Amino acid sequence: MLYHRDMIYLFGIPNCDTVKKARVFLEKKAIPFEFVDFKKSPPTKDLLSLWEQAFGSLPVNTKGQTYKKHSKVYEGLSKPEQVQFIINNPSMIKRPILQDHQKVLAFGFVEADFKEALGV
Repeated sequence: MLYHRDMIYLFGIPNCDTVKKARVFLEKKAIPFEFVDFKKSPPTKDLLSLWEQAFGSLPVNTKGQTYKKHSKVYEGLSKPEQVQFIINNPSMIKRPILQDHQKVLAFGFVEADFKEALGV
């Protein structure tokens, strides 16, 4: 996927309540954004690397059901295998992820964080 310089991207899965709240926030503030569904467009290794740098570790939602289901397998993998496992199981990713062209603006949805990141 080609990311445009002046676009905001919201990464997540459509049925996630937190993602829904973030989408509603952006729509109410009339902030144009493109939603990227992890299920239809799994993240690339480059995106995971960018998110890891911003998050401080791979952006895994350790409180989520997908992680809990696969935690023993996941934790036993090497780092490159973990990256591939996340690509194959994108529901493990902490979401939503708000990003501009090449900069992570926020992980998860906290309204104050979104307001600060977007200057609204």
